[in-house]
Amino acid sequence: MTAGFDIHEVRHRVKMLRDDGETMLVENRDGVACPACGDDFSQLLISKREAHSFDVDAGARFCVRRDGERLLVATHE
Repeated sequence: MTAGFDIHEVRHRVKMLRDDGETMLVENRDGVACPACGDDFSQLLISKREAHSFDVDAGARFCVRRDGERLLVATHE
């Protein structure tokens, strides 16, 4: 498990899919470790919002981690 996940340290290894100021969604392009379990993630949502709803594919695994005031949600395919 990684303490204090810093997206800026891995920005060259992920592709930004969306950033609205409160949430950021990135796609893993180069084997970045999940901040919760350590395995490579597929996509990572970084959010400062209090609540979220997710449509989750039944075949996908996901991890959730609180990192200070941020919520990190990683999918694994």
